[in-house]
Amino acid sequence: MHAATIAGLLADPTRLKVVAALALGARTIEQVAEVTGLPLKDVALAARRLGRAGLVRRDRHELELLTERFGAAARAAAEAAPPPEPLSDDPAEDAVLSAFVRDGRLVSIPAQQSKRRIVLEHLVRVFDVGIRYPEREVNALLAVWHPDTAALRRYLVDEGLLTREAGLYWRSGGWVDV
Repeated sequence: MHAATIAGLLADPTRLKVVAALALGARTIEQVAEVTGLPLKDVALAARRLGRAGLVRRDRHELELLTERFGAAARAAAEAAPPPEPLSDDPAEDAVLSAFVRDGRLVSIPAQQSKRRIVLEHLVRVFDVGIRYPEREVNALLAVWHPDTAALRRYLVDEGLLTREAGLYWRSGGWVDV
């Protein structure tokens, strides 16, 4: 079964409630109806549809959620997904960035200075050259990357990638795409 098929099945609120009730321990149509507040008829129809899709095993009024099907679909989707676009043309830099940046967010700030520098040089590109930013705007841009904006701001200034004067920041280092 494809992950998209499962997502489509669970997009229906009734089927989602039935799956949730089964995942939490309900074992019969009556128990699912009681826990979800859904009419028996709606639970039976949802269970039938989930059963035809192979997500629920039904034996009279007994229901069993086949949880292994969800994991199998997730693994298959992950294997079929195209590899992520490299974050840098340099393989060494890309390895560092791939370790710390996921889905456009910084998962952690590297402790090692050399790795932190690579991440900061990548991150500083959100600031346009020649523009002065108030601290509030710097924080807003950095918050998109990581919640610890003060640490990122301090590291960027310490590394000479941003300069601060009179409460304004501007880009003063790093590579510039032209």
